[in-house]
Amino acid sequence: MKKDLLITNETGLHARPASTFVNAAGKYESDVEIIFGEKTVNAKSIMGLMSLGISQDSKITIKTKGEDEEEALKGLVSFVEENINKEH
Repeated sequence: MKKDLLITNETGLHARPASTFVNAAGKYESDVEIIFGEKTVNAKSIMGLMSLGISQDSKITIKTKGEDEEEALKGLVSFVEENINKEH
């Protein structure tokens, strides 16, 4: 399962927002990946996520695969919209 999202946070998905996302992704059994441009990384890896250099107004895709993939996708999309994109 996958869903596209726009990152509207002023700092993008760097440092603290990236760390909070990795922690949220780690709560699910499914594999979670972030696709940005031509690159795909494990969303449970802070170094992988930071290596993407996701800035404000970047479009990313969250992809989940595994036993709780639907719950993981829904939860992580909500997490980005409610926690990361709401920060100023």
